[in-house]
Amino acid sequence: MMVKEPEKAVLVGLISGRQPEAEAEEYLRELAFLIETAGGTPVKKFTQRLDTPNAATFVGSGKLSEIKTFIREHAVGLVVFDDELSPSQWRNIETELECKILDRTNLILDIFAQRAKTSYAKTQVALAQYQYLLPRLTRMWTHLERQQGGIGSRGPGESEIETDRRVIREKIACLKEQLKKIDSQMTVQRKNRGNIVRVALVGYTNVGKSTLMNLLSKSDVFAENKLFATLDTTVRKIVIDTLPFLLTDTVGFIRKLPHHLVESFKSTLDEVREADILAHVADISHPQFEKQIEAVNQTLSDIKAHDKPTILIFNKIDAYRYHPKDPDDLTPKEKENISLDELQQTWMAANNDRLCVFISAAKKLNIELLREMLFCEVRKIHSQRYPYEQHPALYFHPETVQ
Repeated sequence: MMVKEPEKAVLVGLISGRQPEAEAEEYLRELAFLIETAGGTPVKKFTQRLDTPNAATFVGSGKLSEIKTFIREHAVGLVVFDDELSPSQWRNIETELECKILDRTNLILDIFAQRAKTSYAKTQVALAQYQYLLPRLTRMWTHLERQQGGIGSRGPGESEIETDRRVIREKIACLKEQLKKIDSQMTVQRKNRGNIVRVALVGYTNVGKSTLMNLLSKSDVFAENKLFATLDTTVRKIVIDTLPFLLTDTVGFIRKLPHHLVESFKSTLDEVREADILAHVADISHPQFEKQIEAVNQTLSDIKAHDKPTILIFNKIDAYRYHPKDPDDLTPKEKENISLDELQQTWMAANNDRLCVFISAAKKLNIELLREMLFCEVRKIHSQRYPYEQHPALYFHPETVQ
């Protein structure tokens, strides 16, 4: 059996305004990881400094010629842009480069399509894909299967592309109806859980949420070192010192998250919206972890879930790399020159209104401290809901008794 060679891909990004070049490079590193997750091989990155994308071709004509020369010389069949392309940009670029073109949104949707396992996840992804496809039909000439045949089904003078648009609109309406039914079922399921306290694991993609879920719940949720390993929401009942609560593992967030996905993954995000406590997991070993935290906080704000009690969990402390600074070097410290202890003190001081804990889910470091924090936060809400319940664990924690 022949093994298919991974597609070679070229990456293209812009450095805009006052954006630091290092930040643009980090975006492209993330884009490269997305390509690898999708099964491709990144071979070259192209960047250009422009205040705004070129209206016709995203990058300037000179940069586009440079890209064209490279892909021809190296037999590259895929070019991926780090921002969403307009239909006209897509058409112009494809005409010029004569190869397959993707943008960041399209790539993420493709990964979601690969990762979707349940019918619910597949329906959500299909809706997002059709919503993305509809305005781009002038570029993508499709011959979709006509599901509405028979006499009179096609209006006078209706072109094939108009028929395709109608078919897609009908599919979108059908998928929305399917999701509406599933959303209603999931709302009932959430109500049937009663008033038990709910904790939702949130965070950037690939920060270790599923690994932490497995550790706390002693379950076997799929976890992998790839972006968007988890699409389907998983709920597990956790008991700490006889105090029960529900822990939910949710889909990971990402910068420039396609709005089509936010819309179609409504029920998944409802798990976050309806949670009592958020456990925000961050990868402390990632050089841009602060930007990732900002991206997650922005998404939480967008879905009106930012004002909940939150535990900020810095994961992967075992992978954190510290490079001591030369004492004779008088330039300001970079992130890699800051020790884990200094970071801990900084974040704990800056987040005195929120709990902070530094752990390693993979190495099981500081997990008991995290469990203690979860216990205390759940206990606060549980005692408000059941003020007359005679439950010793609600009023003291065995480890605090001298």
